[in-house]
Amino acid sequence: MKIEVVNKNNINVAVVNSDELLITDIQSALDLIMTIKYETECANIAINKEAIIDDFFILSTCLAGEILQKFITYGVRFAIYGDFSKYTSKPLKDFMYESNHGKDIYFQPNADLAVEKLSECAKN
Repeated sequence: MKIEVVNKNNINVAVVNSDELLITDIQSALDLIMTIKYETECANIAINKEAIIDDFFILSTCLAGEILQKFITYGVRFAIYGDFSKYTSKPLKDFMYESNHGKDIYFQPNADLAVEKLSECAKN
């Protein structure tokens, strides 16, 4: 796991890139939140989608909702970046669209855009 802290608009964003799965269930998501907060003091995290188990992107598993609720509960704004074109589920596409128009959760095509979204009117 590689963590880089990027400062944009006076907002720190922890950009995580990993070839290994980091988020596989609720506990691993909590572990990641606490590790990032402890190591970087960032309340904004962007992570590559390859570091998240595929079941997350199958909404019927309820994994996405349960995991994203933990980020909200712990006051962490979260972006997932990568190529989402392989996902054809309309409910998932709708969920991603709605998330991108909110204030806390984003799905972006690359790390730069994820940082951009997290640095807009973010809490530091």
